[in-house]
Amino acid sequence: MSDKLRCAVIGAGAVGLEHLHSLISCPRAAAVAIAENHPQRAREASERFKISRSYVDFRELLEQPDVDAVTIAVPNYLHASMAVEALKARKHVLLEKPLATTTKDAVKVLDTARKMRRTVMVAQTYRFHRHTQLAKMLIERGDLGEIYHARCFWLRRNGIPRIGSWFTQKQYSGGGCASDLGLHLLDTCLHLPKDFEVSSVTAQTHSKFGGRGLGEIDWGKSEIDPKRPFDVEDFSAALLKLKSGKTVIMEAGWAVFAPTDGREYGLDLLGTNAGLSLYPVRLLRNCPDGFETVHLSTPKIPYSEDRVHHFVSCVLDEKKPLVPLEESFKLQEILDAIYLSSATGKEVRLK
Repeated sequence: MSDKLRCAVIGAGAVGLEHLHSLISCPRAAAVAIAENHPQRAREASERFKISRSYVDFRELLEQPDVDAVTIAVPNYLHASMAVEALKARKHVLLEKPLATTTKDAVKVLDTARKMRRTVMVAQTYRFHRHTQLAKMLIERGDLGEIYHARCFWLRRNGIPRIGSWFTQKQYSGGGCASDLGLHLLDTCLHLPKDFEVSSVTAQTHSKFGGRGLGEIDWGKSEIDPKRPFDVEDFSAALLKLKSGKTVIMEAGWAVFAPTDGREYGLDLLGTNAGLSLYPVRLLRNCPDGFETVHLSTPKIPYSEDRVHHFVSCVLDEKKPLVPLEESFKLQEILDAIYLSSATGKEVRLK
């Protein structure tokens, strides 16, 4: 392998452009090619980032010997199959969340990664947030004592990513706000205490606004189906019971009548010695005068705040990523359980 990781980006939509920006700014990476089947998006990305090679078929890109790794930024239903093909072509893979749309497909990625001995990382953005990393340091230092409950939420007033895009169609996305907003914070919520062993899930999803054409924002570059289909949820709530005895509550909403004078997203952890609230990070504890809220900051954090930069370093230095593939697999099992519980009206037990 060369001194720089030679990377290609599959998908030149909004997130793919983020990947390209990160690669261009990374001193240890080189962006050598893109794959994009939409001519205008391919041309705009090539011109903006001065990428000389562009492929309509991502499989042709995977055949290129000077590509060491790929980042995948395409609709959810393509994640697992593209990752498997990239791994079989002996490429390292950075994959936008979720890992797959079903646990069955997630197993294929996990098995292929082990067989091909290549690095695969799901880009769980909020693990790299500066405040998340500071919170992790406090927890590992023991400031909270025993963590026994956590709550994570992301509640938008109007935030459906364009009705009729692939986001709002179950066949392409696998689900709605639970697999989008909820997955960001749920991953972080389980990552902080490093506990992904869930025993049961009880959940309910709702679709109250998208089906009426309400609550959308103009985001992304994907095409809009003229029929404007919306067959996913725009609100979801779940209760997770962990094998360790912890409980977690998750709430995610693309469009809800939530107050705008507080946090739109965040998580709260309850410990026996203190509580921790994000975002921003605040430590809640007793003090000689009663109770105090400590606002925290740190000049130095252990990992890059850029998920792409981190992936590049892990591949070149042969280190395990901050987002182990096994944890992303566990998250997929939880996501499947959320939708199954909502569909059946019953608690779903995980093995």
